[in-house]
Amino acid sequence: MHFGVVLPTCEIGTDPIALRDWAQAAEALGYSHIVTYDHVLGAEHAGREPAFWGPYTERDDFHEPFVLFGYLAGVTSTIEFETGIIILPQRQAALVAKQAAEVDLLSGGRFRLGVGSGWNYVEYESLGAEWEQRGDLLDDQIAVIRALWENDVIDYRSEFHRIDRAGIRPRPARRIPIWFGGYTPAALRRAARHGDGFTFGDSGPDTVALADRLRELLADQGRDPAEFALEGEANFGIGPDRWTALVDGARAAGFTHFSINCQSTTCEWGGNPAADLQSTAEHIAALETFITSVG
Repeated sequence: MHFGVVLPTCEIGTDPIALRDWAQAAEALGYSHIVTYDHVLGAEHAGREPAFWGPYTERDDFHEPFVLFGYLAGVTSTIEFETGIIILPQRQAALVAKQAAEVDLLSGGRFRLGVGSGWNYVEYESLGAEWEQRGDLLDDQIAVIRALWENDVIDYRSEFHRIDRAGIRPRPARRIPIWFGGYTPAALRRAARHGDGFTFGDSGPDTVALADRLRELLADQGRDPAEFALEGEANFGIGPDRWTALVDGARAAGFTHFSINCQSTTCEWGGNPAADLQSTAEHIAALETFITSVG
């Protein structure tokens, strides 16, 4: 099993040295990958209809994933980078294809693109994207991105895109993995059709059941579930006994990756104890505690 770390984006701060030290510590401790979340905009929750249910607000810092990974690629050597997830329908497909290709090239093939549809409809509106069409658009975006990665020039026309004999350069030197994230039946179906892996925000019995359903959908598509990557996650605040139980359960269920999330905002939103880490040094110490317990 490959162990990863979720960037505590709301708590790590804006000092580039702190970001470098945290990433280098994760690499030195033997973690295989860094996961980061994506929000271009934060929004106030009060007075919304429908009500917001996500954990993040206008007060939370979010580092832009492609820029962040471009920076971290230059200060690390082996650790991989995963967007978990880029909210793809609120971004331009061709631009994402180019940004992802650039990160993969600059990191020496250490990037995987995790995508999904998100929950923040205010963010969609602010970025000029259609909330109601996000699912159909996401499907088409995957086709566009892969076509741009694989061809010098494409002539592409669909309901959502028109690319008239154009392409991106530089193109990636390899087939960048595309992973999906979420929890809905639509997200699982989309991953079974198009994905190389799936990132779950948890790893308990309900998540294992979703993974089993995803394997059924993969088989329905004529794909080998054994060749499909699965990632679980645990919150740091639940403590070593539950970490170990969740890792053991995920391993028994065939999960290939597992990440620890030390960010208190996410822990509390999930109904778990807060990690309550106050500094970069404490976040690094937490990574060591986790990997020593389960690694």
